Amino acid sequence: ERYSKHMNYTIRINNQDRETSACDLLQLSEELQLPEKGVAIAVNGRILPRGEWKGYALKAQDNITVVKAAFGG
Repeated sequence: ERYSKHMNYTIRINNQDRETSACDLLQLSEELQLPEKGVAIAVNGRILPRGEWKGYALKAQDNITVVKAAFGG
């Protein structure tokens, strides 16, 4: 079941349950205060390009993996 605005539900981010009201991946990235560059997000094992974040509806129990690029040596 897909959710609409203002309804809290639980998703899993990097193996931790988290409650959110974000209705798409872009809103979730803003909620998590992710930087605009150097971040990849996978939903249920599928990496999504940043251009697909807006409008990609989240649903309860989605498994989200956030990967931040590490710079330097």
